[in-house]
Amino acid sequence: MPDAVELYCPACGKPVPDPLVCGDCHAVICRVCGTPLERIDDLGVG
Repeated sequence: MPDAVELYCPACGKPVPDPLVCGDCHAVICRVCGTPLERIDDLGVG
C-alpha cells in the first residue's frame, strides 16, 4: 500500500484526492477553488 499523503482544502471543507501542483513554485492547490491545501496530519483533528 503506497504512503499517500491525504490533503484537505480549508475553503471547500473536504479532502482533495486529485490536487494540482504549480509548475513554478510547486505549491499544492485545490483543483476546484485554487486554495493551497493542508495535510490532514497537520490539522490536529482526532
